Amino acid sequence: MGSYTSEINRRRTFAIISHPDAGKTTLTEKFLLYGGAINLAGSVKGKATARHAVSDWMEIEKQRGISVTSSVLQFEYDGFCINILDTPGHQDFSEDTYRTLMAADSAVMVIDGSKGVEAQTRKLFKVCGMRGIPIFTFINKMDRDANDTFDLLDDIEKELGIATCPINWPIGSGKAFQGVYDREKKHIMKFSHTEKGTKEGEVEIVPVEDQDVLRQTIGEAAAEKLLEEIDLLDGAAAEFDLEQVRAGKLTPVFFGSALTNFGVEDFLQHFLQMTTPPLPRKSDVGVIEPDRDEFSAFVFKIQANMNKAHRDRIAFMRICSGKFDASMEVRHVQGGKVLRLSQPQQLMANDRTILTEAYAGDIIGVFDPGIFSIGDTLCMPKEEFRYEGIPTFAPEHFARVRQIDTMKHKQFVKGVSQIAQEGAIQIFQESNTGMEKIIVGVVGVLQFDVLKFRLEKEYNVEIRLEPLPYEHIRWIVNRDIDLDKLTGTSDMKKIRDLKGNPLLLFVNPWSVGMTLERNPGLELSEFGTAEMS
Repeated sequence: MGSYTSEINRRRTFAIISHPDAGKTTLTEKFLLYGGAINLAGSVKGKATARHAVSDWMEIEKQRGISVTSSVLQFEYDGFCINILDTPGHQDFSEDTYRTLMAADSAVMVIDGSKGVEAQTRKLFKVCGMRGIPIFTFINKMDRDANDTFDLLDDIEKELGIATCPINWPIGSGKAFQGVYDREKKHIMKFSHTEKGTKEGEVEIVPVEDQDVLRQTIGEAAAEKLLEEIDLLDGAAAEFDLEQVRAGKLTPVFFGSALTNFGVEDFLQHFLQMTTPPLPRKSDVGVIEPDRDEFSAFVFKIQANMNKAHRDRIAFMRICSGKFDASMEVRHVQGGKVLRLSQPQQLMANDRTILTEAYAGDIIGVFDPGIFSIGDTLCMPKEEFRYEGIPTFAPEHFARVRQIDTMKHKQFVKGVSQIAQEGAIQIFQESNTGMEKIIVGVVGVLQFDVLKFRLEKEYNVEIRLEPLPYEHIRWIVNRDIDLDKLTGTSDMKKIRDLKGNPLLLFVNPWSVGMTLERNPGLELSEFGTAEMS
């Protein structure tokens, strides 16, 4: 057992996932409020006038009011050290979200009570499923009219294929919202409107055993409905089973309202009891336990130009084992070098604190002089192993990029390469043309706007994007295939990624099968990984 066990055991590292507008940013702010990390939760309403939410800092986010990049926030609460990975809610930023989920041990899914499970949530959920990540559900906005509670649960079970276990149960919604019933403690937490930005208002606790008091507190009709629903629920809902929760097969469900701050702290307390400390990770030498003495980590995100004053790049890494000490030397496995990590820091949105130490479960950002890639492993100088590669998701939209001013070619190449290293876009070269003609692939079309915007603002380069008709991309698995001799279809294009890996683009889905038939022995894959080089 490592000597850092108690520090590691008090860590909880989770990602918050949701559809845009389900209230994720508000929930994150309320968590920080309880941890004393911020004193006044900046009301996120009225984005144009209010001060911007703590976790959204990039220029384009401020203009559009959406979270584009995942930020990492750390705070202390009740003896726990909590790392929240905030993920972009907008569907076009799913690639960044997928990677962030690789660095988390569990996920909090925020659902809008009036909308239920939305398309974006489904996609993210698939990734949690792939990794068996435990999911905790917070059904938000109960202070507005919400769908029938049983329908909401049914929706989660049907859409996501996971059993639900409500830990509390709402009493009405919208104007009629009166609070929640705690199933375990068998009492009601009565909702009262609080001043926005303050901590939780007075919560009145009413035991349900005394039905007269219950009727006086919430009214005859609401009491009847609640008692009836509790009966139904005890017969219909899945039993709470912590093992099933931790295996990602059962989601505990909580109801509340992040904006009015109702039910948030109750959720946080339950969540901290149900989640695990940092989990072991798979590597090419077997499973690495978090409490082993030797430090190790992997890079899951790279972010350029976080600070306008300094043209900088930050590599975010998840510490998987041991303790990090700012003075230590570590091996960068993929780069084949032993080095000191420069300016290790933790982020509280835009405020950075330089770190002297951190433990397994923590997320740290280090200055990146351009040597790190997503998926890279760091370990002690005497060791050499690699954590599992992070999947690269196949882009679904492609465009040829043309520079408007060819004199700025150097800045253009630098800008495009740096943004690609962050993983938001993927760059391809048309066979044998070098960086003169490049094709950009993205998971969501909004990324094209972001690319254009950032090249202009950060690198002073204007570009023109010409959309291409391709929608299907395949990596070539067998390296010994001669690309020139490959017989394709008329809608196929041969390209390479920046590491020289050959790929094929197709307009029509059926062309993939035809190409495989025409080239016996050819193997194609829908996923690349960060390890393909």
